[in-house]
Amino acid sequence: MDKHVLSLLQLFMSLVCGGSQQHANKCNETLMMEYLPACGQNFEIMMNTVEQDQWCNLTQFITHYDTFSKCTEMTAKHAGCFWPNNLAERFITGIHRQFFSNCTSDTVIWEDPPDKILTTLILIPIFLTAAMISLVVWCSKSSDVFG
Repeated sequence: MDKHVLSLLQLFMSLVCGGSQQHANKCNETLMMEYLPACGQNFEIMMNTVEQDQWCNLTQFITHYDTFSKCTEMTAKHAGCFWPNNLAERFITGIHRQFFSNCTSDTVIWEDPPDKILTTLILIPIFLTAAMISLVVWCSKSSDVFG
C-alpha cells in the first residue's frame, strides 16, 4: 500500500474514533463562562503594558491577543465545548468593544510596500517578459532549422 494512502487511512480512522469520543462529552457552558473572565483579566493586565494610544497598532499587542485567544480556546475545550462557539464569541466581542472600539477608521491609508518588495514586484514581470520573448525567438529560429 502506498505510504501516503496509509497515512490518510490512519488519519481518517483517528478522526472517526476520536470524533466519537468527543461527542460523548457535553459542553459545560456554565464552567466555560466561569473561567472565560480570567482570560479577559489576563488580557487586560497585558494590554495595560501597552500605551493606550498604541492599542490600535496590531504589532504592539499581537502576542497578547494570541495568548488571550489560546486561553479562550483552552477554556472552551476544557469545558467540553467546541471553539469558537456563540458564548465564547460574545465574550471575545465584549473584549473587542472594551479595547478596540476606537480603532475603526473611515479613511483607508494607502502605503507603499517596502522597497525590496516593490522592486521584486516590478522586476518579476520584466524578467518573465524577457524570458518569454527569448523563448519565442529561440523556438522560431529552431523551427526554421528543422522546418
